[in-house]
Amino acid sequence: MQYQISGKQIDIGEALQSQVKTELGSIVDKYAERPTDAQVVFSRNAHEYVCEATVHLSTGLTVTAKAHATEIYAALDGCGDKLEKQLRRYKRRLKDHHRERTQPVELSGASSYILAGSEGSEDSEPDSLQPIIIAEMETKIASLSVGEAVMQMELSGNPVLVFRNEGNSGVNVVYRREDGNIGWIDPAATT
Repeated sequence: MQYQISGKQIDIGEALQSQVKTELGSIVDKYAERPTDAQVVFSRNAHEYVCEATVHLSTGLTVTAKAHATEIYAALDGCGDKLEKQLRRYKRRLKDHHRERTQPVELSGASSYILAGSEGSEDSEPDSLQPIIIAEMETKIASLSVGEAVMQMELSGNPVLVFRNEGNSGVNVVYRREDGNIGWIDPAATT
């Protein structure tokens, strides 16, 4: 597995890098088959250290975790614990997903935009209905089953996931509802 270990305004020493490789390597080897790469970023937020880890699996799924602690090694341990919990929870489904899928998840390109938030108070009227685009980026949309999309959303920690449904090739959305359940939007299902 390839590692990209970096720090935001923090010097990352060799000891911490080897600890990251040892800890993440053992967690991922235990629960997932053929991880491809991992990105680990350490940063500082006031008096706390923050460790953010993203692990990409060969099947196209991504696992993400983030932890805060007053010591940098404790932040790494917390992040590792969260990754391990996620992978343990989905171990059987990850293994089944790997067996069913002989090829990696198909990804298609799409444009992603960041729009400016409303300026001023909520009572004021906007000058126009056209939002201001701050940034434009390229993003990837995975072709997944609904079950795989829910699993990917849970593993990545995102509240929403847009995907191409393998069943009907339509663009679908799964999202975390306020009541804790998962919502699924399938425009192709309406007739």
